[in-house]
Amino acid sequence: MSDRIDTGQRWQPVILDKTDPVQRAALDELGTDPSLTFLDERETQRKGLQTLLPTPEQSLLDENDRWVYFPWRKTVVAVLGPNAFRHLRLDRNRNKITRSEQNSLGDLTIGIIGLSVGHAIAHTLALEGICGTLRLADFDEIELSNLNRIPASILDLGVNKAVVAARRIAEIDPYLRIEIVQDGITENTIDGFFDGLDLLVEECDSLDVKVLAREAARSRGIPVMMETSDRGLLDVERFDLEPERPVFHGVLGDIDSASLRGLGTRDKIPIVLDQLDASLLSARMAASMVEVSETIETWPQLGGDVQLGGATVAAAVRRFGTGAHLPSGRIRIDLDAHLDALESPQPTRTQEKAPAQDDRRSGIVPADLDTADLDAAHLDTADLDAAVLDAARRAPSGGNSQPWTLSTDGRTVTIGVDRSVTSTLDIAFRGSYVAVGAAAFNARVAADAQGRFDGERITEHGVDITLRECSPGFIEDRRLLDGVLGRCTTRELGTAEPLYANIATDLVAAAAAEGGRAVLLTTRESVAAAADILGAADRLRYLTPQLHREMFSELRWPGDPDPNRGIEVSSLGIDDADLSKLEIVKRPDVMALVDTWDVGAALGTDMRDRVLSSSALVVIVVPGSTAEHYIRGGYATENVWVTAHLQGLAVQPVSPAFLYAHTQEDHLHLSSHHAEPLQQLNLRFRELLGITDPESVALVLRIGCAPKSGIYSRRLPVSIPGSG
Repeated sequence: MSDRIDTGQRWQPVILDKTDPVQRAALDELGTDPSLTFLDERETQRKGLQTLLPTPEQSLLDENDRWVYFPWRKTVVAVLGPNAFRHLRLDRNRNKITRSEQNSLGDLTIGIIGLSVGHAIAHTLALEGICGTLRLADFDEIELSNLNRIPASILDLGVNKAVVAARRIAEIDPYLRIEIVQDGITENTIDGFFDGLDLLVEECDSLDVKVLAREAARSRGIPVMMETSDRGLLDVERFDLEPERPVFHGVLGDIDSASLRGLGTRDKIPIVLDQLDASLLSARMAASMVEVSETIETWPQLGGDVQLGGATVAAAVRRFGTGAHLPSGRIRIDLDAHLDALESPQPTRTQEKAPAQDDRRSGIVPADLDTADLDAAHLDTADLDAAVLDAARRAPSGGNSQPWTLSTDGRTVTIGVDRSVTSTLDIAFRGSYVAVGAAAFNARVAADAQGRFDGERITEHGVDITLRECSPGFIEDRRLLDGVLGRCTTRELGTAEPLYANIATDLVAAAAAEGGRAVLLTTRESVAAAADILGAADRLRYLTPQLHREMFSELRWPGDPDPNRGIEVSSLGIDDADLSKLEIVKRPDVMALVDTWDVGAALGTDMRDRVLSSSALVVIVVPGSTAEHYIRGGYATENVWVTAHLQGLAVQPVSPAFLYAHTQEDHLHLSSHHAEPLQQLNLRFRELLGITDPESVALVLRIGCAPKSGIYSRRLPVSIPGSG
C-alpha cells in the first residue's frame, strides 16, 4: 500500500471521506488492489435512515458517506457518515435508551482490563452504543482453550486478546474510538491507562493487578465494576462517591497489591474464596476449586455465564451513565436459581372471560320485580317506590361511581350527593351533580309513568321529588320509560354516518326542555377538531399519576370485588389485542417513563378514533356553574341520551379530563405537571363550541350508529324502608 494511508496496528479501521482530496486518492489507490473486496450497501442504509420515525433532520440525511478499510479483512465497506450511522444503528435502542440518554452515554470513556470476560462486556457496550471510547488492556493472546468463552475464531489464535476485541468492535461501529494496551496493566502503563477514564471494568485473572487497579481507581475517584462468571456475581465499587471505601468492599481487610505479587495459583485460592464468599459459590464452582492444580488447571468458566456478565455490566453502565440509582455493593443474578423457580403462569385478567350478561336486568332489578309490570294495578306502594328508585339508580355517572344517595318515605323521593364518592376529575362535585340530575330525571319519568309525580325541587344538596297519594293505573305511554330503562353506553366504533336533521332537532329540543343547551358538532371538520382535543386530553389523563390511578380503579375485571360499581372491562368495546395493551398502559411505571420522554401520542388514539367514528358530538351546556346548574345539566343530558337511544342511536360519554375545570387552580388540581396544556385544550374546546362565560359544560356525548352492547353496568342495591 501507498504510505498515504498509515494503517498502524492492524486492528484499526481506516475511514476515508471522498470529499477530501488526499483521502479520495487513497481510496482510488485501494481500488487498484485486486486482492481487496469492496462492499457497498449504502442504498439500503439510506432507505433505513429515511424511514425512521420521526424523520431524521436534514443534516443527517445530507451527511457525506464514508468508506472504511479493514486491513485484517482485506475489505473496504461503504457506510453512512458518523452521525447518520450512529442514528440509524442505535435506533432500535429506543426507548429502552432515549436519544438524550444515548448521547450522554456516548460521552463515556470506559476502561476494561482483561479481555476474556472483558471481551463480552466490551462487545455489549459497543453494541448498545453506551460509550464513546473503549480502552482495552490485556497482554495475553488467544489460545484454543479460550474459545469456550471468547467469541473469537481459530483464525485469531496467537493474536492479542485486546486486538481481537478491538477488531470485532470496529466491524460493528468503525467510528467508535478504541484504544488498546497490549502489554496489559503494569506500573509503566497504569497511569496512561487511567488518564481520562470515567469508569473501570476489571476482569483480569491476576489478583495483584485486581488490587492494583482498584488502588489506582480509588486514588483518582473512578468507579469500578467487576462481573464474576459464577452465579452472575456483580460487584460495584463507587470510589467516585466514596473515596475512602476499602477495595473489594473491605472483605479482604487491608490488602495491598505489593503483598500479592508472585503468589501461585494455589496460594491465591484462599484469598479468592474470601473475596467471592465461598459459602455462596455455586456447588459446581466450589467443587472445582478443590480440584485446581490437581485435576484441572484453573477455575472453570462457561461461555453463557460470560455473556450474561456482558449484559449485567451493560445494565449497570446504563445506570451509571444516566445518573440512575447505582450504589456500591454486590448482587448475584443467578440464572440457575431462577430456572429452579419455573412454574406455569397464571392467566392474566385479560385472558379471563366475563360471564355473559345479555339480561339487562342483571344486578339491577330486584329479583321479585319485573319492570315490564310497572303498570300492573296489583303492585303495592313499596313495589312502586322500588321501581322509582330503580329507575333513578340506572342513571349514568362518571366511571359508574353512582355518587348519589337515594331514599323515600313514600311521599318524597330524595336524591342527594354522596360526597364520599368523588374523584380528582369531579371538581367541586360538579360531575356528581350532573349524575344526581340524571338520576332525578329517571325517577321523575318513572313516577310520572305511574301517575304519581307531583313536583320537584332542586337545591344545592340534590333533588326532592314529591309523589302523589293515588292508586296507580295502567301506563298508556311507556315510550319514555322504556327509554330510561333501556338506555345504555355503547363503546363500539361507529360508522360516521351523517346525523339526520330531524334527529338533531329532537336532541336540541330534549336539552332545552330540561333547561340545558345542546351544541352539536356534525361536520367532519368540527368532529375531527374535537377528536384532536379530546385525544390530547386523554393522553394527559394517562400521564397524570392520580388521574391514571383513578381511571384504572374504575375498571372491573372478572372476579374483581365491588362488581356493582365501576365499568366492566368486557363492555369497553375493544378486542383481545387492545385488552392486552391495557396490561401495559395501566402500569404507573410505564406511564411515568412515557411522560418523562414526552411521548405517548398513541395514548390518545383510542379516544380520537372513537370520536372520529361518530355521527356527531353532542355537548350539553348550562348557563352557569352552580350546583343547581349542573343538576339541570344532568336532567338535560339524560333526556338527550334517552332521546338518542329511542332513535336507535349509540351513545357514549367522552368527557375530557378538563371538563369541570374553570380556573387555573382547577387545572392545577387536575395535574400540577400538565395544568397549562390542559387549560389550553379547555380553551380550544370552548372556542370550538362557541361557549362563552358564564356557561359551563355538563357532559359530552358521542352519537352514532354502532352495535348496541349486551352488557349493562351493574348498580348498587337500594333498600326501601318497610319493604322487607
